[in-house]
Amino acid sequence: MPSTATTSTSTSSSTSKATATATATSTSVARERRPTRTRSADTLGLPAALRSEWIKISTVRTYTVLLGLTVLSGLVTSWATGTFVKDEVLFAREVFLYSTVLTSVFASITGILLLTSEAQHGTLTGVLTSQPARWVIVVAKSCVAAAAGLGFGVLGMAAGFGGSLLAGLDVGDTSALPRIIAWSLVFTTASGVLGVGLGMIARNSAAAISGLLVWSLVVENLLREFLNASVARFLPFNAGNGLLSIPATNDTAARKAVQLSSIENAFVFGGFTAVAIAIGTLLLYRRDTN
Repeated sequence: MPSTATTSTSTSSSTSKATATATATSTSVARERRPTRTRSADTLGLPAALRSEWIKISTVRTYTVLLGLTVLSGLVTSWATGTFVKDEVLFAREVFLYSTVLTSVFASITGILLLTSEAQHGTLTGVLTSQPARWVIVVAKSCVAAAAGLGFGVLGMAAGFGGSLLAGLDVGDTSALPRIIAWSLVFTTASGVLGVGLGMIARNSAAAISGLLVWSLVVENLLREFLNASVARFLPFNAGNGLLSIPATNDTAARKAVQLSSIENAFVFGGFTAVAIAIGTLLLYRRDTN
């Protein structure tokens, strides 16, 4: 009997040790297992990110003001041009595009503010915490900015056409109008995405917007005058404006000889936009959330 008791006690002790070892092992494995995100799981968060960005752009008053300025500039620019310019024959089919240069600027500002406003007000931290996959945020903001640029372009050109008709201009030949409108909308749409890239790079509204205005309205015009025509044609906004098919009054024969086609201008402006997005995305990953 003592022998049996001893054997039973030994067996019980061995079982307890084995159980304790298994428990410790499973606990150790559980501690080593850390939750990981997959690309497919991140992709599932894209609709929510798109919805969030759309709510922001459709409810914040600043974007409504920019849209109003787009419509107003289209209406006033076309009406004033048709009313006061009397030394040449003008048609509504060309005048309605004159304000699209400003429309592209407003679209870029919209894209800039989608990022910089959150960075400056401290809400970007919450956005990146709720969606750690930063590429999802970039895609969502870029898509919403592109939609805004497209909408700005449509409403700006519609207002411009209305202003031209109010000024009493004839419509003129409209055979090439669908193609011109399509390329102009490519310009305004890409301008919105370019703004997102600039916003991610600068992270400051004043710096990004002032830099955009100075470059597009001042620096490029100066470079266009001093650079060789074969080089100046590759400037971003020079290429973008080339999509509008608006002849510049100061174009020389040398400039006209080396002008890019619409599709080439689209590739040049789209290339600058892609570079801005790539650099901005890299900086978004490398920088802190605040």
